[in-house]
Amino acid sequence: MNALEKSVIACPSMALPFIFAFLFLLSGDFRAAATAAECEGRWIYIRELPSRFNTDLLATCDNFPLLFELREQQEKSLLPFIANHGLGPRTHNRSHSWYRTDPLFMELLFHRRMLEYPCLVADPAAADAVFVPYYAAIAALPFLYSPDQWNSSALHGRDLADWLRRDRPAIWSRRAGHDHFLAVAGAAWDFDNDPAQTTVWGTAFLGLPECYNLSALTLESRAWPLQEHAVPPPTSFHPATLGRFNAWLARARRSRRPALMLFAGGAASSSGRPNIASSIRAECELRRDLCDIVDCSRGACAHDPGRFMRPMIRARFCLHPPGDTPTRRSTFDGILAGCIPVFFEEASAARQFGWHLPRRRYSDFSVLIPKEEVVFRGRRIADVLEAIPRARVRRMRNAVLELAPAVMYRRHGSSTALRARKDAFDLAIEGVLRRIRRRVQAMEQGTNPLVLVGEDEEEQHQQHLQPSDS
Repeated sequence: MNALEKSVIACPSMALPFIFAFLFLLSGDFRAAATAAECEGRWIYIRELPSRFNTDLLATCDNFPLLFELREQQEKSLLPFIANHGLGPRTHNRSHSWYRTDPLFMELLFHRRMLEYPCLVADPAAADAVFVPYYAAIAALPFLYSPDQWNSSALHGRDLADWLRRDRPAIWSRRAGHDHFLAVAGAAWDFDNDPAQTTVWGTAFLGLPECYNLSALTLESRAWPLQEHAVPPPTSFHPATLGRFNAWLARARRSRRPALMLFAGGAASSSGRPNIASSIRAECELRRDLCDIVDCSRGACAHDPGRFMRPMIRARFCLHPPGDTPTRRSTFDGILAGCIPVFFEEASAARQFGWHLPRRRYSDFSVLIPKEEVVFRGRRIADVLEAIPRARVRRMRNAVLELAPAVMYRRHGSSTALRARKDAFDLAIEGVLRRIRRRVQAMEQGTNPLVLVGEDEEEQHQQHLQPSDS
């Protein structure tokens, strides 16, 4: 860790505003490569928020003991994971591509990457979209993990909404906020409460009338997303060069995979009620010759990618049951490992990540076993997977590895060759620009701009996922 990164950890609220200003000046080297023609319809303006809305918040991450109690992880400080602009510290000193990444800092990662976006514009009137670098999930921590503020959760984001309307009001009023977007390092479910009602959990950030028009890039969307779209959570793999990215893919392709299936997760529920995770664990315990288990209890896997990536690269199928929420970060770790995902309900991925995983090709790279058949009808997962012909398994693994660029967040400042390969950030920005374009067109035509995302929009961009590009 260099001196600059140590200073950020020691006093993030003081150091980061200056660092971001310095990086914005340097980012011209990246932006100069794009021509006006290439940026047509893609110009983005970054709102210059006061630091209390982003970098100042980072210094408060350790102020919530309840957060660490619920996470059950060994680390009692989140500040080290601010390093490398949200990628976290390297897994070890000689590591070039692997980091101890905490998804909570996805907003910081997006903020840093936006500074490298090749089509930034200084005049908001010339922008096709406006990025709001608000660290919403970190701002939500006191409302989620400080009991004395639980009854005040409707206040989350109100100060931002007021500021957006007051500061240079023409920027917001130009399109009533429909061209504004931000990243949120959490599930939309945690931010969709009714601001007029007292809640047990969550905040009302997405429920604020002032925020209805914002587009949010969240780690998980609701069943009927209005403002948000789900993007992959950051994994721990952030290569800086195309050579290192390709080297990892080559390793995943040639890896011997003696295990039929793998489950990485916490201990079985003690409630005694039937559930898919407990059924998976029970089957794996009985069939240790076919199934590997990675115990992630008490946060053991949160910041230790080696604990689960080594077993994943040796397994043919990775089991991804829903937990407290439908999706799992391990889905994307498994894709990078070339481990074919096995889902137990469609909401686990097929209804979530349409900009990054092609909805109409799920059968090409994944297996769906309805959880009811396993839990209540006794269907054996191993029997289903063993029945898949080897040739098809090879095709599925190749299709999984073709998706790897789309779910990987490359390191900021990466090589020109790697920047030419669209990663998860690039696809998220393309997707939100399409969504904003539809909303603006609806406004101009006098129709309701708050349209739901349909499969037609999801599929418009799938060219990048065809095998010829990988």
